[in-house]
Amino acid sequence: MVQIKTPEQIAKMREAGLVVAAIHAATREAAVPGATTRDLDQVARKVLAEHNAKPNFLGYGGFPATICTSVNEVVVHGIPSEDVVLKDGDIISVDCGAIIDGWHGDAAYTAFVGSGHAPELIELSRVTEESMWAGIAAMKQGNRLVDISRAVETYIRRQPKPGGGRYGIIEDYGGHGIGSEMHMDPHLLNYVDRRRGKGPKLVPGFCLAIEPMVSLGTPKTEVLEDDWTVVTTDGTWSSHWEHSVALTEDGPLVLTAPDGGRAKLAEYGITAAPDPLG
Repeated sequence: MVQIKTPEQIAKMREAGLVVAAIHAATREAAVPGATTRDLDQVARKVLAEHNAKPNFLGYGGFPATICTSVNEVVVHGIPSEDVVLKDGDIISVDCGAIIDGWHGDAAYTAFVGSGHAPELIELSRVTEESMWAGIAAMKQGNRLVDISRAVETYIRRQPKPGGGRYGIIEDYGGHGIGSEMHMDPHLLNYVDRRRGKGPKLVPGFCLAIEPMVSLGTPKTEVLEDDWTVVTTDGTWSSHWEHSVALTEDGPLVLTAPDGGRAKLAEYGITAAPDPLG
């Protein structure tokens, strides 16, 4: 069952989404050489407290932290730790969420720690982020869930990979519905699997977390002994980008983007829905 939200519920999700955006801004600034991933978690906790919001990651399935901090070959679900010290040249994906009055926001970004990053890493993050926006642009009335998957995959496959070969579109993890819970139906693949059919039709009130994960090599992953940390099986580095998006009568609204997605959607000739918070 797909949960269809009312405009009032979407407005609450927008509140939660703006808290997530504030966490992103604060943790991005804190992700410097010498900082630990535990430091970033503390930054996120402070932002949540300042906004009277609750974390939706802490305690979820037993997860022990407020945010996920995934460094280099870690794809998702990295656990913040005092033992993980960021170094110049690292990349880190920060995934986090917030709850306002029972409604959820969830988003992720990839950041570069320090300087001197290889062009292939810069391109990896760019391709992953832009594929997310291609998916968001496909979130329109009359389309089906598979159209988002196709848009994400098509964008990635059309990008030449520095040094040759193909990017690995992570197979075991994808996007999801979001609303009164963080993870809801439907599951959103970042590639087309014809065995799954076209999926539900997109209608106003549909809310999704669109989140491509891409590696420089394999699409395959494995989970480490902590039962959370997901790494690429070949050790290649990866990128993760995510936004929570609501489809309204007036088009898509990117709930976790400060501007509601206006600037990026304009590049696709799409007008973002008005911000319910003004």
